[in-house]
Amino acid sequence: MLEDKLLILRCKCGSKAAFQCIYEKYEGDLRTLAANLIFDKTAAEDIVHDVFVSLLQIMKDFELRSSLPGYLRTCVANKARNYRKKKQPRILAKSEAEQLVSNEDPIQLVEQSEALQKLNFAMDRLPYEQREAIVLYLHGQMKFKAIAKLQQVSIKTAHCRYRAGLDGLRSILNGE
Repeated sequence: MLEDKLLILRCKCGSKAAFQCIYEKYEGDLRTLAANLIFDKTAAEDIVHDVFVSLLQIMKDFELRSSLPGYLRTCVANKARNYRKKKQPRILAKSEAEQLVSNEDPIQLVEQSEALQKLNFAMDRLPYEQREAIVLYLHGQMKFKAIAKLQQVSIKTAHCRYRAGLDGLRSILNGE
């Protein structure tokens, strides 16, 4: 967190290198988070770039009150929610498994690909609020308090959405 505050301070002084460090440090995780929320790789990239452009625009007045990754995750989740309201989510044309280049056994890669396809199918069948809670908690590493604030619900409701989502995934995956 201290490193992030120093980078923010350097950005406020006009350092392009500091902003590039922030971008390179968090872009990959944020893109994966956005893609998991909306199932659209291209839109996920756009969302992440929009978040960084917005951050750059407000940098002179920006005050970091908590962690920078938490702030950025919240921004990505909000933009993903807005995107979803405007457009129905689409399933990615290529799964993450298809994008991996590996020396692993081809049979193992096929099994992993099939498992990812089943998981994507199951996640797509969950209500968005449950899927969002699961992704933010597991991938975004956000606490239920932050998820509740983001979803504008109580902490208990955020936790219930997470548990209901896991139960839903379990029943969908076991039923197939």
